[in-house]
Amino acid sequence: MANDIKMVSPSLLSANFGNLERDIEMINESNADWFHVDVMDGVFVPNISFGQPVIKYIKKLARKPLDVHLMIVDPGRCIDSFKAVGTDIITVHYEACTHLDRTLTAIKEAGMQAGVVLNPHSSVMLLEDSIQLCDLVLLMSVNPGFGGQKFIENTYNKIEQLAELKYRKNPNCLIEIDGGVTESNAHLLYEKGADVLVAGSAVFGAKNPMEAIDNIKGLSK
Repeated sequence: MANDIKMVSPSLLSANFGNLERDIEMINESNADWFHVDVMDGVFVPNISFGQPVIKYIKKLARKPLDVHLMIVDPGRCIDSFKAVGTDIITVHYEACTHLDRTLTAIKEAGMQAGVVLNPHSSVMLLEDSIQLCDLVLLMSVNPGFGGQKFIENTYNKIEQLAELKYRKNPNCLIEIDGGVTESNAHLLYEKGADVLVAGSAVFGAKNPMEAIDNIKGLSK
């Protein structure tokens, strides 16, 4: 199921908050494709992270789309406010949406791309009747809420299952992977069918973050 799309969305959760402007500019100048922004509410996941004022600040500096991952309860209630601060892509958790179709439709009607996130324990087949509404599906390859976790190996199987569902029902849907992505496993993730890799520690923890992005995308000579 491998394809020619190889995108990277560096996770700003791993950036240097004391010098966020520098790290944003590095992503602007790199071969990365999106900025991945995690929003946590301390309820759906244990931690609390970026809020809308920070996203508004990031948007002023970013020259690439903002890929905003909502790890919050009832995300449908705040779609318009995330649009207002410059969000380009919103992904919402299947596990957090009582009315998933309604939420995805509202995101698209607001002029943003819409995606669904599945936690490690959630089956790909839960999306059988809603993947048609998705611009992307994000598979969590760690349990959400903390950076720097170890990659869950069963993710490879889920990518293959999702790739089959995608090609059957919505070939234009992108497959995104978040958690434990490294230069070492990136090639296999793409080979299994992933289109977009979220990389936090692997980018911002590297001696040369721009080179790390190239390595993840397979651009290095």
